[in-house]
Amino acid sequence: MSDTNIPPTPSDIRAALAASPKLRSRDLATQLGISEAQLLAAQTGDGVTRISADPDLLMPAAETLGEVMALTRVEAAVHEKVGQYGNYHPGPHASMVLNDAIDLRIFPKHWVHGFLVEQEAEHGMRRSLQVFDAAGDAVHKIHMREGSSLAGWTALKETLATGDGADTLDLAPRQPTEAAKSDPAKREILRKEWARLTDTHQFLRLCSKLRMNRLGAYRIAGAPFVRALNPMAVDTMLEAARDRETGLMLFVGNRGCIQIHSGPIHSLRPMGPWQNIMDPGFNLHLRRDKVAELWAVEKPTQRGPALSVEGFDAEGGLIFQCFGVGKEGNDHRPAWREIVEALPERAGVPA
Repeated sequence: MSDTNIPPTPSDIRAALAASPKLRSRDLATQLGISEAQLLAAQTGDGVTRISADPDLLMPAAETLGEVMALTRVEAAVHEKVGQYGNYHPGPHASMVLNDAIDLRIFPKHWVHGFLVEQEAEHGMRRSLQVFDAAGDAVHKIHMREGSSLAGWTALKETLATGDGADTLDLAPRQPTEAAKSDPAKREILRKEWARLTDTHQFLRLCSKLRMNRLGAYRIAGAPFVRALNPMAVDTMLEAARDRETGLMLFVGNRGCIQIHSGPIHSLRPMGPWQNIMDPGFNLHLRRDKVAELWAVEKPTQRGPALSVEGFDAEGGLIFQCFGVGKEGNDHRPAWREIVEALPERAGVPA
């Protein structure tokens, strides 16, 4: 294209796909200056089927697929879990999938564009269900595996297809990441109310009431509630959890979906800027160089103190949260606390 400011047409996108068949979809979309959803829309009718993105329809249908891989990501982290969907709990503002393998928190208003994708690859047909938000950014993906149910896939395709054959997509502007927002004048109110928390879910409501956000509150709260850690301590944390066989709850989430792994980790394989957990049933791919701020955070609950390590990018976006897995009914996890307390601090709190 002669003018890089002119967005590519669907035929331009298809030509780029044909010219770079091995390039990852996300990378090609970035190269073309479009969203990943637009890349798929351009292929509608050629291995791509438009489907409803309503989680109340998708999640029960996903239960018929058998064992699959669930994927949720942000820019700096990809969270992958193998298992079966089941135990779906719908809700108008927040829904859940709750089972040992696949554990999701779903925010339906961000489930806007849905696609079924069938692509010929070197080792056979690759099938996936992909959901995107209003801006065309990925919210959640379900990848079929060798043992997945093709009958379930066929039925899902027949029942959820919208019949929309358009190869373009109407998108809303991408919402920027909210930068850290705090009010130092309300620091003592924040600390006083923080000490009164009885559940971790109350924390964001407290921030909202004080017109702050999570990272902004961390930056002004001070001890004993938060401790700024050296961002490079991510590796130390994961290595210690692996070596001590300490169970973790690892959260990665975007606006539309949070995906959680609960259990020990075994295999760490760093590669360039990436730290990779490569365990049977669970993979995490984390861009360590994107972790601009790392915080140890403690919140009181009725079940004991809940201690987390949370990583943020340079724009203030949350990359991951990590808690220790404890005994049922107790948020206090001594082994996890020992790991966190040994993590090196950062000199000075980010402004």
